[in-house]
Amino acid sequence: MQYLLDKSNSAIENKSDCIVVPVFSSKKKEIALQDSAKMIDIASDGVIKDFIATGDFKGTLGQTQLFYQLPAVKSPRVLLLGYGEIEDLNVKSINKATKAACKALSSLKIKSLCFYLPETSNEINAESAATQIIIAHADAAYKLLDYKSNDKSESSLKKVSIAPSDNSKGDYKTAIKNGAAIAEGMKLSRDLANHPGNVCTPTYLAKQANKISKAYSNIEIDILEEKDMEKLGMGAFLSVSKGSDEPGKMIVLQYQGAKDKKDAPIALVGKGITFDTGGISLKPGASMDEMKFDMSGAASMLGTLKACAEMQLPINVVVVLAAAENMPSARATKPGDIVTSMAGKTIEVLNTDAEGRLVLCDALTYVGKFKPSVVIDTATLTGACIIALGHHICAVLSNDDELAEEIINAGNSIDDRAWQLPLGDDYKKQLKSSFADLGNIGGRAAGTITAGCFLAEFTKDYKWAHIDIAGTAWTDKDSTGRPVPLLSQYLINQANT
Repeated sequence: MQYLLDKSNSAIENKSDCIVVPVFSSKKKEIALQDSAKMIDIASDGVIKDFIATGDFKGTLGQTQLFYQLPAVKSPRVLLLGYGEIEDLNVKSINKATKAACKALSSLKIKSLCFYLPETSNEINAESAATQIIIAHADAAYKLLDYKSNDKSESSLKKVSIAPSDNSKGDYKTAIKNGAAIAEGMKLSRDLANHPGNVCTPTYLAKQANKISKAYSNIEIDILEEKDMEKLGMGAFLSVSKGSDEPGKMIVLQYQGAKDKKDAPIALVGKGITFDTGGISLKPGASMDEMKFDMSGAASMLGTLKACAEMQLPINVVVVLAAAENMPSARATKPGDIVTSMAGKTIEVLNTDAEGRLVLCDALTYVGKFKPSVVIDTATLTGACIIALGHHICAVLSNDDELAEEIINAGNSIDDRAWQLPLGDDYKKQLKSSFADLGNIGGRAAGTITAGCFLAEFTKDYKWAHIDIAGTAWTDKDSTGRPVPLLSQYLINQANT
């Protein structure tokens, strides 16, 4: 898909197969036509105003109305798109409106589509609106057809353009470039997570990461095999991977975007359990197919790296993907076993289904060798996170409140929300073990927080934040690509400081 800046001078001259023009509702029950809609209305002798006068169209958020072959308008289709009241316009409403437009047009055979930007409000500027429209459009248009034998139909749509309103000024080329890059990163993340576990193994994930490194000259890759991890003392990671015939991989990618290669990198660490049976602590059979999504943390980090490379951000980034399968076998770790992490801490594995923190703790120790300015890990870590925050908001836990705030603000600005949960010694007490330095679970209470406390034991040497995406990484058996938008916006913000 091409995402472009529209260069036509007016809505009536636009030759796209369909143009989408914004309309706002009003508390005074008057509909506010934007410049593009006014221009079309005047050219077509008041067709739009006459239609609105019927009362069938209120301009409420997500409402649509399609017109064909309006007089003096060169585009054969015009879609009125309601944005609600202008005072309420924000990234979330733009996201919702864009997806409503995509749904209204989904059955049409069009090759080019142009969105006219709505007037902006105090909560969102024109550039952010342009970026959000692209992300929302790509999200709504996404399909994975690799495994459909009878449905190989691809969309006829090849070009989506953004047209600013006549009076607005901004760096739209950068906004569109960023939106397209984030959309590409989300697509990669969703593709990886949606592939079944018999396809997307640790080896497959490593191959896809290698393709990314070859596609960009400033990305280098190093893949640690299990024998390499044994030499490094990654007993926690290996306690998970040894139960499977699929060998575990620690995939390390370095993006050099800063002028000074010695600039401290931002480190992104992703949990990549490509299938999670629970190990000896076997999960219930119902919905176990969804455990192919347990590598969504790694998928989102690889997607974020792709977005970063596409945007050519002038920063250094290190991505570490901890990829393994968690399977029951004669070699699998048993509840009660004690393993030694790369950091030297011993861990009593009280539940083998709390495996994500075991692969992450060694990855978080390993990433310290790069002397990062900040470390962020992402994982589908705890079911407790779904109980706490549902499927709408990611959880953030951090040893630095300023970092947590930066992450949350980045998410809010791009409609990929997160919420901070606390860390503290009171919760850490739940991880006490009678025989080892730590237990890998802390009981039923505050499960997301105790998991964060576990990881915090391995991140004391740097600024660190953990993002739990157990409730947001997938919905209805389809990956969401989150938190690629949040992480990408965080990197953009860091590049601009």
